[in-house]
Amino acid sequence: MNRRERQSAILELVRERALSTQAEVASALKETGFEVVQTTVSRDIADLGLVKVRAPSGRLVYASPGTTDGDRMHALWAAMRRYVIGAEAAGTLVVLTTPSGYANALAQAIDEASHPGIAGTVAGDNTIFVAARDGFSATALRDELNGHVLQGVA
Repeated sequence: MNRRERQSAILELVRERALSTQAEVASALKETGFEVVQTTVSRDIADLGLVKVRAPSGRLVYASPGTTDGDRMHALWAAMRRYVIGAEAAGTLVVLTTPSGYANALAQAIDEASHPGIAGTVAGDNTIFVAARDGFSATALRDELNGHVLQGVA
């Protein structure tokens, strides 16, 4: 497999997993079929311009360049203001409603934000189920999300 394929795999891995060290990146690459050594991974990380950001767990992990915790949360709050027309807590879920066709875009923004209280999303055409992580109440999460929807509304 060539350099471009390997670097593409690295970008995908750091989006999907919390990888903190070059050794962890090399191990993850090996799991996906790439035979690499640490020096190759080091060079690829430098070529890709990967940066370290703080994950919800508190660990520093690799991320794509230009991606900071603040950037991701800012994008989430902007998407919430743009798309959300309703939010309701339902058990351990928050159910968000959007205009027809906008749920997937909002769910992607939520997933990419890596909010510490959100385990993941499932989106339909105009509805998103947001799963709260253990230790986070759906009601508190709904209130936080709603706070950003209503921000700036007078």
